[in-house]
Amino acid sequence: MKFNAKMQDIKNYEAGKPIELVVREFGIEPKDIIKLASNENPNGCSLKVQEAVSKIISKMALYPDDSMLGLKKALSKRFDVEDDNVIIGSGSDQVIEFLIHAKANSNSKILMNSITFAMYEIYAKHVGAQILRTSSQEHDLEEFYKLYLEEKPSIIFICTPNNPTGDAIEAVKLFEFVKKIDSDTLVVVDGAYMEYALAKDASKEVKPKDLINQFDNVIYLGTFSKAYGLGGMRVGYGIADAKIIKELYKLRPPFNITTLSLEAATVALEDEEFVNKSVVDNFNEMKRYEEFAKEQKIDIINSYTNFVTLCLNSSQKSSKVADLLLRKGMIVRDLSGYGINAIRVTVGTKEQNSRFFELASKIL
Repeated sequence: MKFNAKMQDIKNYEAGKPIELVVREFGIEPKDIIKLASNENPNGCSLKVQEAVSKIISKMALYPDDSMLGLKKALSKRFDVEDDNVIIGSGSDQVIEFLIHAKANSNSKILMNSITFAMYEIYAKHVGAQILRTSSQEHDLEEFYKLYLEEKPSIIFICTPNNPTGDAIEAVKLFEFVKKIDSDTLVVVDGAYMEYALAKDASKEVKPKDLINQFDNVIYLGTFSKAYGLGGMRVGYGIADAKIIKELYKLRPPFNITTLSLEAATVALEDEEFVNKSVVDNFNEMKRYEEFAKEQKIDIINSYTNFVTLCLNSSQKSSKVADLLLRKGMIVRDLSGYGINAIRVTVGTKEQNSRFFELASKIL
């Protein structure tokens, strides 16, 4: 059987290994496995969310409200934008897919950082677009602008804070960059970890309202999978000029978010206390990772997220370190596939992090 030739150049996205797989492969008891690979909230999700979802379990038999009006209104209120500035996706990566299919084709070029979220490239290859990457590890906006002038890409992806490295761009510099981009080039600002960035350094906060009030060629992406602890519910969103949102709706399938997911995300937005506690806990525990890196004489990228990137020495191979940790029931992310000798570790609970330090110190 023949498939689309464009599929030959697409590699599967490698998600963090699930606990169930480690149980099957290594015979480790589930209670002895710690997953610090997918940047999930170690506190789980809000109790208010759990209670709200439990009350509507019986509605699983019914299709969700396809207008998603409740969640859209909650988001528009939170970010002080209009309902028609918002689109909801099954994770923010579905909105990324909409964007690329709406704007790009086989004659298009798409610009992104050298190391960044893998789905930008995967979806770009769906339409046969040419991938342009910077050479610098962290977002260098001067290099982005130089490549923009030379190549005239259709879409520019800016991930801040960046996944999988954790660095972030100052909002002022980002706005200065976007001002220089022509109105027919779509600029995507992926703020999946923005709740963490604004808590650590207010200068890194990118406000969707400020973006769309100044520019009609920019879309801001957010998610409920990280700070809100709803990774399993798969809810993301895009905020942009109403004209962009209208075009994206042409690609949105009906009922792309479940009834339970809509309820969970809407209630999660209301529980700011839970999110604030999660963020405070995260950065308190991150200090321990900074001390660990110092003790082990390895570099750590200054992170504005809920994960850390530990850059290993030349004598230590990240793939080997990740594998040895895995065999001990500790799941982390090997970044050698991104071209860097590093592991990415989600900041877990105090107990989970202590276990990581114990195992990793022996291996390193």
